[in-house]
Amino acid sequence: MIDTSLGIQFLGEVIGTAVLVLLGGGVVAGVSLKSSKAENTGWVLVAFAWGFAVTMGIYVSGFMSMAHLNPAVTLGMALAGTFPWSYVLPYIIAQFIGAFIGATLVWLHYYPHWKVTEDKAAKLGVFSTAPAIRHYTSNVFGEALGTFVLVFGLMAFGANKFSEGLNPIAVGILIIAIGMSLGGTTGYAINPARDLGPRIAHFVWPISGKGGSDWSYSWVPVIGPFLGGGLGALSYNAIVNQDFGIWFWLVLVLFILVLILSMMLDKKKQLV
Repeated sequence: MIDTSLGIQFLGEVIGTAVLVLLGGGVVAGVSLKSSKAENTGWVLVAFAWGFAVTMGIYVSGFMSMAHLNPAVTLGMALAGTFPWSYVLPYIIAQFIGAFIGATLVWLHYYPHWKVTEDKAAKLGVFSTAPAIRHYTSNVFGEALGTFVLVFGLMAFGANKFSEGLNPIAVGILIIAIGMSLGGTTGYAINPARDLGPRIAHFVWPISGKGGSDWSYSWVPVIGPFLGGGLGALSYNAIVNQDFGIWFWLVLVLFILVLILSMMLDKKKQLV
């Protein structure tokens, strides 16, 4: 643990997550909104920018907090026994607050562009993710897999030696790799705060010409990353440390149950 008070760590997670969402959501706005100079520059720019956004979020907060900036990372580290449970809820609350602030700043920065953009889905996409094909089973699995790779990678980075200050760059490269390889199906939230915090901002702020906030899908980029992050950290412990504790089996069973429920939702959707 970092040697700062819980209050300072809370502030660090707020600031770091706000920067992450501001820069990440900002590039999506630039690519998606009308009359932006970055309009239609595409997925490659988005994937790189999100990696840079995570890196910058870590740099601005890493001296104050553990710079998780992601509830799935916080929960995964706690399940793996490398982060105190008493800090989990404050960290997660801070991350959601930071994500909401970052999304609000994106809305304000691009203020005149919302009015000239007619595509409501594009506007929502600045704030939250949506699947390329709405298939809950695949969407949950994809979000869980991406977050599994993220948290497993973070655990592995901790076992490697980096020159001082280079770890955030490695994390950013991992985010870029996940985005380019696995992000095309769901938009790779891989972070419950990054999706739900901005989705709430989209819901509450008077964004010009906005549509609905797609609450029917909102559980996927929250539940999927939580389960994937937990399994990523616990699988690292199981593989590297031969630690198959009770949490590993509980989270695995819960993941299977969620997939079964997702299959039921998909079947119900097909019958409608």
